[in-house]
Amino acid sequence: MDEDASASNEAEAPELKIPIPPGSRNYLTAQGAEALSRELHELTAVQRPRLQAELAAATAAGKTADPDDIAAIRKRLGEIDRRIAYLDAMAGLAELVPLPPPEGRDRVKFGAAVRVRDPRGVETEYRIVGVDEADPGRGLLGWPSPVARALIGKRVGELALVRLPEGELTLTVVAIDYR
Repeated sequence: MDEDASASNEAEAPELKIPIPPGSRNYLTAQGAEALSRELHELTAVQRPRLQAELAAATAAGKTADPDDIAAIRKRLGEIDRRIAYLDAMAGLAELVPLPPPEGRDRVKFGAAVRVRDPRGVETEYRIVGVDEADPGRGLLGWPSPVARALIGKRVGELALVRLPEGELTLTVVAIDYR
């Protein structure tokens, strides 16, 4: 990739947004750490070199190269470089959290699967995970989320007051599991 295009892309790229509070560590489960490592390797060892080779071949073709193809390759390289920078930053803040926690299983902590009951009696299970592992639709809550923060430290039978933009919600901790 030529330096002028690279510098131009960097100037236009927004600042990396790290989705954890300033000064915090990037807490990860073993699965989250493995996924981060796997994606970083795939991008740096496979996808980026492949695109660099495609760009080199396209630019070597000179006048026969399609400028739109070259622009698309450069754009994709920029996207990959941004993702690599993000993953590098998150890896630099990473802290693998052992499960189950050495200090006991009686309180909700990072990595816990927590079954809760809402005021209507509906039970839901959440697992408190790292920010990049979060998938609320699957019950995986990033530890900085309002629900996770309200649950951390609670014991079975205790109430957690969740402050959400749409109002407050009280959840009762029904079960805690560290699978």
